[in-house]
Amino acid sequence: MPNDTDVRILDAVCSFEPVSFRAPLKFGGRIVDKTFLMNVEVTVETHSGNHATGFGSMPVGNIWAWPTSELTGDQTELAMKDFAERIVDIASQVPHYGHPMELMFDLTEEYAHTAKTIVAGHNFGGEFPKLAQLVAASPLDAAVHDAYGRVHDINSYDALSSEFMNDDLSDYLDDQFAGEYLDQYTLRTPKDRMPLYHLVGALDPLTDADVTDRPNDRLPVTLGEWINADGLTHLKIKLSGDNFDWDVDRVVAIEKIAAEVQAARGCSEWFYSLDFNEKCENVEYVLEFLKKVQEQSPAAYDRTQYIEQPTSRDLKAHPEIKLHEAAKLKPVVVDEALVDYEALLLARDQGYTGIALKACKGHSESLCLGAAAQKFGMFLCVQDLTCPGFSFLHSASLAARIPTVTAIEGNGRQYCPGPNRPYARAMPSMFDIKDGTVGTSCLNDIGLGFG
Repeated sequence: MPNDTDVRILDAVCSFEPVSFRAPLKFGGRIVDKTFLMNVEVTVETHSGNHATGFGSMPVGNIWAWPTSELTGDQTELAMKDFAERIVDIASQVPHYGHPMELMFDLTEEYAHTAKTIVAGHNFGGEFPKLAQLVAASPLDAAVHDAYGRVHDINSYDALSSEFMNDDLSDYLDDQFAGEYLDQYTLRTPKDRMPLYHLVGALDPLTDADVTDRPNDRLPVTLGEWINADGLTHLKIKLSGDNFDWDVDRVVAIEKIAAEVQAARGCSEWFYSLDFNEKCENVEYVLEFLKKVQEQSPAAYDRTQYIEQPTSRDLKAHPEIKLHEAAKLKPVVVDEALVDYEALLLARDQGYTGIALKACKGHSESLCLGAAAQKFGMFLCVQDLTCPGFSFLHSASLAARIPTVTAIEGNGRQYCPGPNRPYARAMPSMFDIKDGTVGTSCLNDIGLGFG
């Protein structure tokens, strides 16, 4: 039955903000040195006529969301921006009221057709990937949830119970979740502080000898400089997945440098995550890699918390790849392949034991997949898309509100810190990193939790 707290979308507007990188980021064999932020404002109205405006923001992220040799990066970027604008226009025309979860899941029915229209209109070959659709629609999703909280003067994470939602989780997942709501899988108060995962990209210099171009700013450049400046205890290491010796040597080298720097600052405990960006051909690569790392650097092996998306994101095309043996050694986390609940179930069958939540895949989808992962006892982490400013705070709010997530990735401060500045003045605990953590207790305002 309709709820008095339901809202309808009165207006939605999309704009784009160019963002340049202070240093290039390489992952999965691809390099990113600039992007656009997709910024969306949504105004909602209650049955009683109250209005509020919410905001959402996310990098286009086309190099990650739409890897292809058939199109240029400029073409996929253009298509995703086009998709973002069209979905926002469609949302502006939705006449009915509902909870943000309903409104957004109804809108997902328009994604595939919109994507096909764009591909045909631009005469592009191939398909518009579902992951790219989710990323392009994600700022709208965030803005609707933000506006809903603001119009009711509450935090959006406190509007996920049966008091506000018209449908239980069985409508969004399956019958295993009958009678359950998202408030059972989220926290009413954000965690006080969370460790920050710092990215060590494939091009990032480890020592002064690796520095070829030092940006003209005051930010650190080498790994040692970053560890000392921010008191880092969590490092996410980008690996090639198709260059075995380089991958092993990279981890061993990072452990050597980190051990020296951490010892000098009196730190005895730190952690790694390893991201192959789906470049490993098979599980044997992962198993042999872990064996070699353990032989050459037992400490690096022991510090590794989890492995992220080692093999192809196309799970259906590679049913022969089973990751169970690797998952016996370390949690194996699905990321690029995780685009819906069906993909989560398939990933579990193929041996994945954890999932990476990303705000860029949609706030609504992330909440549902986070609930499913908790019910299934899976390892959970939250990562970003080199998210600066509002998009980083949104990502951090997810991590701070999902019980079993223990750390938050945030590398916008490394590569594109410009959009952070206005938010850093208002919320310094989220951007002024001293002890390797971010102060997430401040994410408790109305809407998504921040101004």
